[in-house]
Amino acid sequence: MTTIIRPHAEDQYAAELAALQQHDTRKRPENWSLSPWAVATYLLGGELVDGTRITPKYIGNPRLIEIAIATLTTDRALLLMGIPGTGKTWVSEHLAAAISGNSKLLVQGTAGTAEEAIRYGWNYASLIASGPSPEALVASPIMNAMEQGKVARVEELTRIPADVQDALITILSEKTLPVAELGYEIQAVRGFNVIATANDRDRGVNDLSSALKRRFNTVVLPLPASAEAEITIVKQRVRDLATELDLPQQGDILNEIKRVVTVFRELREGKTADNKAKVKTPSGTLSTAEIISVINSGLALTAHFGDGVLRAPDLAASITGAVIKDPVQDKVIWQDYLETTLREREGWDDLYRACRELI
Repeated sequence: MTTIIRPHAEDQYAAELAALQQHDTRKRPENWSLSPWAVATYLLGGELVDGTRITPKYIGNPRLIEIAIATLTTDRALLLMGIPGTGKTWVSEHLAAAISGNSKLLVQGTAGTAEEAIRYGWNYASLIASGPSPEALVASPIMNAMEQGKVARVEELTRIPADVQDALITILSEKTLPVAELGYEIQAVRGFNVIATANDRDRGVNDLSSALKRRFNTVVLPLPASAEAEITIVKQRVRDLATELDLPQQGDILNEIKRVVTVFRELREGKTADNKAKVKTPSGTLSTAEIISVINSGLALTAHFGDGVLRAPDLAASITGAVIKDPVQDKVIWQDYLETTLREREGWDDLYRACRELI
């Protein structure tokens, strides 16, 4: 039997979504699978009356999720912003899964994204054979979402060229998509909306026009406010990904997670955890997603080439790679951090030595 590497959210959490549907007695907007309250419970976690536990998909300020969900009940689209690795895509996918039962209506934004990806394209064999016709038209994910009353997703909106971005203006303001070649238009069914994501580091690459910005309500997803919250997020995602990747179940890895989180937060914030010393900040974002990647890489390394116990040498290479994005500037900053902070920290000798050997 073929195993999917990464199931879609609606498949991976199908049992939770079914349980929520069964117990959801609140009013649902038209074509929504769940009520706004149930969508929030799915994202933030909770326990149903029958004892079913809903795992939290987002750990952070619950008000941000409530604002995002409330936006999607209106005629305004939702723009999730934040630095890379703050969970924008993750939240977008789970919102679409909970609201529409389908997170696959996706446009992946790149510098090469064409207008057809947002509006529609053509089957050129049919077009040449019989000219423009409904059968020759190839609907975009957004067109499908409009016809079905579902939520469409646009990832990395600011990576898309500005003239292609503006194809969204008519769709979001008029809720219609003209098909000029066939002389008709697609009108959005109630329930249709768009969730777009953009990261702060790309602001200015292809910045949004004022006209397009007005069609979105923007919610900024920040990095975790505390080390404890970040540790909780990393621990949960590492456990889930280890199951998906079929990595052997580890013993207590909490101490190593805490150490990696501490290193990343200190470098990110420019100061030590005890606020006693300043730290130079490297060029990378050092996000929560990168911490999760570092831990998972370490687990894979010790599972296949070690004794199955996660130790400092299993993490050192991934930490170093995450920190040093600029081989000149970041290398100096990392060396300085190792010698002035990590070296002096009691009980961290193994991590200091493992990282020091790699530079």
